[in-house]
Amino acid sequence: MPLFFHESIHPPGEWGLWRIDESEDWLRRELGVHAHEERQLSRIKGEERRREFLAARLLLHHMSGRDDRGSLLKDTDGKPHLADSLFFVSISHTVGYSAAMAHPRVCGIDVQRLVPRITHLAPKFVGEVEQAQLVPSKELLQLHLIWSAKEAMYKAYGRRQLDFKEHLTVNLEGYGSERTAATGHIQTADTRMEFTLDWKVYGDFVLVAAVEV
Repeated sequence: MPLFFHESIHPPGEWGLWRIDESEDWLRRELGVHAHEERQLSRIKGEERRREFLAARLLLHHMSGRDDRGSLLKDTDGKPHLADSLFFVSISHTVGYSAAMAHPRVCGIDVQRLVPRITHLAPKFVGEVEQAQLVPSKELLQLHLIWSAKEAMYKAYGRRQLDFKEHLTVNLEGYGSERTAATGHIQTADTRMEFTLDWKVYGDFVLVAAVEV
């Protein structure tokens, strides 16, 4: 099992990342797929995406330390929760990797590959405050951190109809390459949520976790 890392985050929370080298058949056997998961898998086209689906759930089970795997269920808005657990959970995946986290406070996680085209998408999700905090030599990485942080906060929020530019804000003031944490918030007409943001940067992807304060 190529576990990339499994660490504490704002204890007693945990987060982890799995590099997916295994076949779909191996992941299925190791996971022990539940009936509702088989139905979900049958709707996923492409072996790579099915492997990501399976690996994320296997990682979450590994992190739980339990003998029997709790079923990962979703509410009507698609937010996952783990059966028989009081912890909030979140999963994410990108090509070749699956990520997961669990925390007693509301949380979200996101992993993103670095792609140059994000600069063309930035006007749709970067607000004025965030734009002013961009450092030209680090802009590509900062844009991915902003996007991934907003994805993580969105997952933590767990409901639809959020505008990434209008309702979500990431504070990267004083950003430097050595920095691995920041803050963010969600602000709507009737909701205010504050988050701590933690991240890891690798050669070609970023991983960001959001935990509600």
